[in-house]
Amino acid sequence: MSLVLRAAALSALVLLAAPASAQDPVVRAPAGAVRGVAQQGVRVFKGLPYAMPPVGAARWKPPVAMPAWSEVRDATRFGAACVQPKGRADSIYAWDLEQTSEDCLFLNVWTPAQAQNAPVMVWIHGGALTTGASSDLMYDGAGFARLGVVVVSINYRLGALGYLAHPQLSAESPEGISGNYGLLDQIEALRWVKRNVAAFGGNPENVTIVGESAGALSVMYLMASPQARGLFNKAVAQSAYMISMPELKQARFGQPAAEAIGASIAAELGAKDLAALRAAPASELIAASTRVGYFPLGTVDGRVLTRQLVETFDREEQAPVPIIAGFNSGEIRSLQMLAAPMPANAAAYESTIRERYADLADEFLKHYPSKDLKESILAAPRDSLYAWTAERLVRKQTAIGKPSFLYVFDHSYPAADAAGLHGFHAAELPFVFGTLDRTPRHWPKVPDTRTQRDLSAAMMSYWAGFMHSTEPRAKDHAQWQAYGSDRAYMRFAERPESGTRLLPGMFELNEQVVCRRRASGDQPWHWNVGLISPPLPPAVESCR
Repeated sequence: MSLVLRAAALSALVLLAAPASAQDPVVRAPAGAVRGVAQQGVRVFKGLPYAMPPVGAARWKPPVAMPAWSEVRDATRFGAACVQPKGRADSIYAWDLEQTSEDCLFLNVWTPAQAQNAPVMVWIHGGALTTGASSDLMYDGAGFARLGVVVVSINYRLGALGYLAHPQLSAESPEGISGNYGLLDQIEALRWVKRNVAAFGGNPENVTIVGESAGALSVMYLMASPQARGLFNKAVAQSAYMISMPELKQARFGQPAAEAIGASIAAELGAKDLAALRAAPASELIAASTRVGYFPLGTVDGRVLTRQLVETFDREEQAPVPIIAGFNSGEIRSLQMLAAPMPANAAAYESTIRERYADLADEFLKHYPSKDLKESILAAPRDSLYAWTAERLVRKQTAIGKPSFLYVFDHSYPAADAAGLHGFHAAELPFVFGTLDRTPRHWPKVPDTRTQRDLSAAMMSYWAGFMHSTEPRAKDHAQWQAYGSDRAYMRFAERPESGTRLLPGMFELNEQVVCRRRASGDQPWHWNVGLISPPLPPAVESCR
């Protein structure tokens, strides 16, 4: 028996072994029958394999759909998360994972007890494409299920296991490409949803993909990928970042070719060929990729991702779907590694900005003035990564005639304020999921007050309304207008507040910066802004 088949067989034996109760719900789906649990009007099914284990010879190959099983499968425990590096133990994002493995392609389903033709939400977790898991307690889908939504959360391959490109991998591929395996996993999970979700009461023609941070980056990749077309109908991107990607075979935009990056990891491992690479323990692979500074991203390979995201959206080649997109006011407060070092003084700051931004310096200093250096240094990367991306997404979807909704999460509470984390990166997650009491152990504790509960209930209603009808609505709260010509947005503070023209001029400034970098072809666009920006290339007439 092959290693892959043996792993699948052992996994099935374990999952079929749990004792069953007569009250446990059973769903007979095309993938096979599954037995879950019923909890307060919600049926929950965990650890469903949507693809064969990507281990051994299957490492760095596209996912293969899991064959249907014949026995009733126990679905009461989460499947393993992808192998990943351990984060700092004191990080607000630190969460203990019960199990990690290369055999990680599992998904989970929460569904209303009597669901029929319900909207479907597919949740893609964040973690810089390096860490994370669908088993995180903050991602519990029961709250949305009680609002009539079938929730599916997925695991996918991470880090070098999910995004490594290499010349020998491309050579063995029938399409001549490599990388993007984690994205292909997400696409395979969406195919599973298309085939199976009706058995759980969901409507396969009303699927909304939702992600935060790297999950929102994945949402954009899915919108851009021809291979994902038709697998979803709406999108929600929370704190997405439309940064430049490596291209498969050529160095471009100041980045090495993706294959060259993979070759450097192989050299660090001392792996002379694919057999050695595939034989390397996952822990050693992760360590080697960390030593060479590997940062996983999608690869422009001409097939899965055909071009840079900015170009795909400019050419209107993205999925024509309605969207909610937004960012948090304090994104960089918890991501200080993305901020520039503090300058000696205001004069040094202004001098460096004028040197780096030339004719755009006055506009940059208007938005990020020297009178409050700390806030300006935090705001510049927030806007270039997250605010610009959110507004770009709603602008581009509006331009192709799709309802598009912009937001900023600007809410805080005493523990977050005490830690200097007003509106920090991912702070909206427990509010969106209604899991205020299930945050990681070092997360600023959300107080159990009516203000917090009401804001969470409102955000869940807006999100669920969008999934049900494309109209984000919350009873007794402000109407969320589509972005449209007046640039409408929603601000989530103590309460939802509607407004127009968020951060005037911010989008235009960052669009100019990215436009020049695209035209020059030798600068990436990501967190290299402000004091750590290279000198900007000269102005150009068009980015197309």
